[in-house]
Amino acid sequence: MEIEIIPLASKKMAQRGISLEMVKETTENPEQIVEGYRNRKVNQKIYSLGGKDKLLRVIGEQEQDKFVVITAYFTSKIKNYWR
Repeated sequence: MEIEIIPLASKKMAQRGISLEMVKETTENPEQIVEGYRNRKVNQKIYSLGGKDKLLRVIGEQEQDKFVVITAYFTSKIKNYWR
């Protein structure tokens, strides 16, 4: 599957210290996929960073054979988002 990252998402990823590899891994092999607003998909995967578990949420839109990343962020509030 092709992954396209919009410029704003790329900028936010850099500010948040999220690597392209993490986004690709979460998009291609998510531990969980949940529905987001406006029919967006939220691919989720838990990473251990600095000895603490963090949930990476990659929000995007599926367009035929490519996934367009709208944003990505880490959260420590795993219980709030895990279904």
